[in-house]
Amino acid sequence: MSGILDGKRILVSGMLTEHSIAFHAAKVAQEEGADVVLTGFGRISLVERTAQRLPKPAPVVELDVTSPEQLDALAAKIGEHVTGLDGIVHSVAFGPRGVFDFLTADWDDVGTAVRVSAFSYKDLVMACLPLMPRGGSVVGLTFDASRTWPHYDWMGVAKAALESTNRYLARDLGDRDIRCNLVAAGPILSMAAKSIPGFGDLADAWEQRSVLPWDLKDPEPVGRSVVGLLSDFFPRTTGQILHVDGGVHMVGA
Repeated sequence: MSGILDGKRILVSGMLTEHSIAFHAAKVAQEEGADVVLTGFGRISLVERTAQRLPKPAPVVELDVTSPEQLDALAAKIGEHVTGLDGIVHSVAFGPRGVFDFLTADWDDVGTAVRVSAFSYKDLVMACLPLMPRGGSVVGLTFDASRTWPHYDWMGVAKAALESTNRYLARDLGDRDIRCNLVAAGPILSMAAKSIPGFGDLADAWEQRSVLPWDLKDPEPVGRSVVGLLSDFFPRTTGQILHVDGGVHMVGA
């Protein structure tokens, strides 16, 4: 039986463990017929072990999204595994601990958060552009930046920058037939979540406000939505944010 990504070549960035959204995006992409290449940073041996747990082991390319040298070499390294790309998943975000205190954060910490979480979206896509001569789909992960959240503080500002970046990227790459969209996911109990002070308050908010059941330990619904946007089922959708949050974004007080 054919899948919705049959024959497509997908780059998934930011995977670390089986609990990450990126892992489930890669897993569902493979189940739907895609060839997947992964990028990882820092704990590469852990990323490589996690890659072995996918339905089909996937190659891992080391990438620091703040390194111009590694970004310049990325297309060639991906080219060692696939002849081109049809899709990119950007699941990269980081903020030093200082960004989680809005009034006392300094620019060095905030600048790091914005660079890694927002500017890298543009940098990753531009690094891969030579591999996408026939167009394709780019999907990033955000956490709804249209409102404030407990403790999220400057990371929320960084996500707002990511959401704006997505719109401008969609505008400028449309003539290359490249679609750029984001998935606004509800909270998932991942390694990244553990670094957010007060994450439990966000989790409690979802239990109270979600109109659909929300499982903090299940990233697969988000992964499936990412794969849907990577597929050809949204051929003229770009610059959009798809909410996969159990409906919390639409609920008032």
